Amino acid sequence: QVQLVESGGGLVQAGGSLRLSCAASGRTFSSYYMGWFRQAPGKEREFVAAISRGGGSTRYADAVKGRFTISRDNAKNTVSLQMNSLKPEDTAVYYCAAVLNATAAVISSGPLYDYWGQGTQVTVSS
Repeated sequence: QVQLVESGGGLVQAGGSLRLSCAASGRTFSSYYMGWFRQAPGKEREFVAAISRGGGSTRYADAVKGRFTISRDNAKNTVSLQMNSLKPEDTAVYYCAAVLNATAAVISSGPLYDYWGQGTQVTVSS
């Protein structure tokens, strides 16, 4: 099992930046495929970004491509999401997710993830 704790959310003006971090417990973090998802009020949870176990492969939702960057540090058991050029439509609760077993290098489907953090609020004002 792995426990995930997100941090770094907050209130930022449009055009600003935030960096989210997700700290994972356990000694096998490098074995997990990791992803970030978000859920805005009244909307379904949506995929944001995912990264392979070694960090060499990434995938992004079209809405954030070119603005967000996912990365991981397996030595520190962390995965991060650097968010630049933020827009009001990026406002949501952001969740970190992990899955141990997968058939692809990066996983963008939420139901395939087994472990979720509690979420961190990101609010972008116009």
